[in-house]
Amino acid sequence: MDDRIVEFVRGMRAAGVRVSMAESADAMRAVEVLGIVDKDLFRLSLRTTLIKESDDFAVFEELFPLYFGSDGPPLQNALEDMSEDDQEMLQAALQALSGRLQSLMDWLTSGEGPTKEELEQLAERAGIQWANNPQEARWVTRRMLQQMGLAHLEDQLRELMERLAEMGMSQEAIEKLMGVVEANREALAEQVAQSVGRQIAEQRANRPDDLFGSDLMHKPFESLTQDEANLLRKEVQRLVTQLRSRAALRRKRGKEGRFDSKGTIRANQRYGGVPMELKFKRKKLKPSLVLICDISRSMLSVAEFMLRLTYELQDQVAKTRSFGFYGDMEEISLTLAGNRAAEAVDGVMEAFYGRSPQHYATDLGRSLATLYDNWLDSINNRTTVVILGDGRNNYNDPRLDLIKDIRQRARRLIWLNPEAPRQWGTGDSNMLEYAPLCDQVYMVRNLAQLSSAVDKLMAGA
Repeated sequence: MDDRIVEFVRGMRAAGVRVSMAESADAMRAVEVLGIVDKDLFRLSLRTTLIKESDDFAVFEELFPLYFGSDGPPLQNALEDMSEDDQEMLQAALQALSGRLQSLMDWLTSGEGPTKEELEQLAERAGIQWANNPQEARWVTRRMLQQMGLAHLEDQLRELMERLAEMGMSQEAIEKLMGVVEANREALAEQVAQSVGRQIAEQRANRPDDLFGSDLMHKPFESLTQDEANLLRKEVQRLVTQLRSRAALRRKRGKEGRFDSKGTIRANQRYGGVPMELKFKRKKLKPSLVLICDISRSMLSVAEFMLRLTYELQDQVAKTRSFGFYGDMEEISLTLAGNRAAEAVDGVMEAFYGRSPQHYATDLGRSLATLYDNWLDSINNRTTVVILGDGRNNYNDPRLDLIKDIRQRARRLIWLNPEAPRQWGTGDSNMLEYAPLCDQVYMVRNLAQLSSAVDKLMAGA
């Protein structure tokens, strides 16, 4: 059972639920004390120890029966209550119906459904390797049932009933047989759904633990179709789980600190200089951030994903202030706080595009001046300033003087740009002038690059 719980925790993490090692250990202890005989008590003990946020209850309830439920209701053997004569007639009728539905008819009458290996083969042919969520699981389940022949089952059963009647089986026996077959059809469909759900959960849990999963992660934001963008929105939660884990590991290592020779000498003066107590410099690893995000139409796709990552990783930041700009600067910190990710991003977009006039020219210089007039106190020597933008300013004053001053005030200045360096300086781009004033510039053309940049930002901020 311990191994099954470990697999369940992996499945939860792969679905985007944060579960720490301590919480996993709490779950093990709870199960050891309360046992597994009472299934409801067992489920509640896991839910209480593993789930911290109400939004994660749905994931828990989806995965629990896949890992700890049965493989679905058992099929009934239609032959058990039949007389020997009726059994012989049924066997003869089934042989006469032999064809591509023979396996299905055998499963529905014998009480022995498909094996685990047969279900896995059917699932692979149905495309389960591409499925990643409950909606896609239902699609794979339908495909598998179609492969089994359930769409043509009614015609086959009608022919079977006619043959049995011709052979002399009583109407009562035929109706009882059809009742068992109907019950078995429902049970088989549930078995297939359970199998598909479990396989998808295991696939998610066994994916490589990196930040660059699928090829879609490397596709440029501006080239994504709507369906592809929706898939990546779901992928953000998995990325956030991995980024949190990496940040937690860095903090754990950082608690040890570096040896502080001066502090050790001072602390051991009372021992005559003998180093009885060692002192360490501990690094504060949670960064303080100021995000300045270009919300212009040319930046919408990358801005949306950056805002989603920013929202989800707020608990990994000591303090954050967020600003958006187009024609001018506005603070969006309150909009990003207290909502769900999708609602927060929609709120930001509504703030910039939900009012008239809706046509602006990007003006970073003017926006920086507004930042200086209203929110300069948000930047100090403990702040990492992150600018997300393409450096295009519609030939307005780039206000390099303000960028220089921000660099002097802040701990670090990081620029995230979706354009390749060969595009810098072309047209209205001021990026060749901005870049030398930054501590680091990262290209973020796709979600893989963006998540990598955010990871480095969390590590060095």
